Amino acid sequence: MESLIGLVNRIQRACTALGDYGGGDNAFSSLWDALPSVAVVGGQSSGKSSVLESIVGRDFLPRGSGIVTRRPLVLQLHKTDDGQQEYAEFGHIPRRRFTDFGMVRKEIADETDRITGKTKQISPVPIHLSIYSPNVVNLTLIDLPGLTKVAVEGQSETIVEDIENMVQTYVGKPNCIILAVSPANQDIATSDAIKLAREVDPTGERTFGVLTKLDLMDKGTNALDVLEGRAYRLQHPWVGIVNRSQADINKNVDMIYARRKEHEYFATSPEYGHLASKMGSEYLAKLLSKHLEQFIKARIPSITSLINKSIDELESEMDHLGRPIAVDSGAQLYTILELCRAFDKIFKEHLDGGRPGGDRIYGVFDNQLPAALRKLPFDRYLSVQNVRKVVSEADGYQPHLIAPEQGYRRLIEGALNYFRGPAEASVDAVHFVLKELVRKSIGECQELKRFPSLQSAIAAASNESLEKFRDEGRKTIVRLVDMESSYLTVDFFRKLPQEMEHTPQKGGKPEAAPAVDRYGENHFRRIGSNVSSYVNMVSDTLRNTLPKAVVYCQVKEAKQSLLNFFYTQIGKKEGKALAELLDEDPALMERRIQCAKRLELYKKARDEIDSVAWVR
Repeated sequence: MESLIGLVNRIQRACTALGDYGGGDNAFSSLWDALPSVAVVGGQSSGKSSVLESIVGRDFLPRGSGIVTRRPLVLQLHKTDDGQQEYAEFGHIPRRRFTDFGMVRKEIADETDRITGKTKQISPVPIHLSIYSPNVVNLTLIDLPGLTKVAVEGQSETIVEDIENMVQTYVGKPNCIILAVSPANQDIATSDAIKLAREVDPTGERTFGVLTKLDLMDKGTNALDVLEGRAYRLQHPWVGIVNRSQADINKNVDMIYARRKEHEYFATSPEYGHLASKMGSEYLAKLLSKHLEQFIKARIPSITSLINKSIDELESEMDHLGRPIAVDSGAQLYTILELCRAFDKIFKEHLDGGRPGGDRIYGVFDNQLPAALRKLPFDRYLSVQNVRKVVSEADGYQPHLIAPEQGYRRLIEGALNYFRGPAEASVDAVHFVLKELVRKSIGECQELKRFPSLQSAIAAASNESLEKFRDEGRKTIVRLVDMESSYLTVDFFRKLPQEMEHTPQKGGKPEAAPAVDRYGENHFRRIGSNVSSYVNMVSDTLRNTLPKAVVYCQVKEAKQSLLNFFYTQIGKKEGKALAELLDEDPALMERRIQCAKRLELYKKARDEIDSVAWVR
């Protein structure tokens, strides 16, 4: 089981290296949170640091007045074979070994200052320290800032709440074992550590009580009520600790020697002698190590489940971000063409109805074009005054004899010219819709999001092609209008009722009728009405043919050959130009790198946990 604790240590170190050290709201930090650990909690000057040094057997923590621990210290202990040299490694400088524990103390202080500055402020970013020694048990301890009741000079007004909130982010998690350190020379009812532990662990299932400074109690008093669970009961037994005195610290008394003195104290104490086998820092370390082993073993299924879920999420994220791009030009060209096809597929789905947007083209033909045709000023153009004017100008110096054919033609040609405006507006409206669909398709193409340069190139090439399609569409619809003007439908006029100059009389004999005034108002009104009927017939025809021309020249071409010219140009590009098109957003590249590192970490953790679990 020792290898299982070591594995948890390695996963925690790897998480921290990736910036995931718990307290977050995403799947990555939740792995750190799910890993069992032991958090050391206590008020300032409760002897918390001395307990840690006693467990390690080394003097390595910074000392001083006020808040000394200003960042969480994740202390991972690794038991080595007897005779091997002790050394320490920090997570932020992993390849450097410290054999001088005085330098370890200095590095902790320097690394703390690096984040918090030389102030009395705190930071939730942990320091990771691994110690390899034959004198330790496999164990992970998290040293947290000491709880305090008031802010001192140089600290923020919220320091009390800030420390308590930070501590609670660790001890509030169900996978955290709480090591609550309280001094024996103070009433246990006023213990900051016990108060906080009771808030997050009211049943005491996760809390181990540690009583320090037993040797500093007033004469005639003892802590048996606490150690035997009568004053405050926990699920686990209380453990008493006797730390080095300040005089011992000043004399640099060896920690191993201090452990022996502690053992002698309990063995010879009249009050605590019957508890000696369950007292002291060595017993505490073994107790915590054994419990941590059982704690980890019981949670292997839930940890494995979380890891598998996180792997699925990370792989989905990697698929979303896209895999790294190959460096050879052939693979890059293939990638660009695949991305273009992905865009083209979405664009066609918009046109064909698989995605919204294509219906707006139908709206141009069904709403905008008919509305524009209805608004044409034919009433004004075919008014009696204008008809008389046009017919008279067409007659010239020699008035028409029967029907003003030249006047008719001129009126019809002038009226048909009005159709150009709505026809060209339909071309422009469809062009605008197609451009908008290109923009939407680029935005909806997940594969393209990685490559802003390629997005711009595809947009530019698509818009260039759409411009050509619009020019061709405009030429075609203008031809349709001109064709209506170039040859009038003769049968239409042959079927019009003629103005009769004679009317039949009863008895079958014709009777002379009043002569028709070919320059009177009724005559010109009839001409205007006839021209209006013909124009309406042409309008109905164009209403059907213009959409066909627009779709043929613009929509159909966009579906079939939107990127054809772009494909031709791409095929001529060399490696450097292709690489520029696949130049990714730096933020996205960094995101993929981090995602890949996390995915590698989780897969490795899953494999190692599985192997250890099977062996066990």
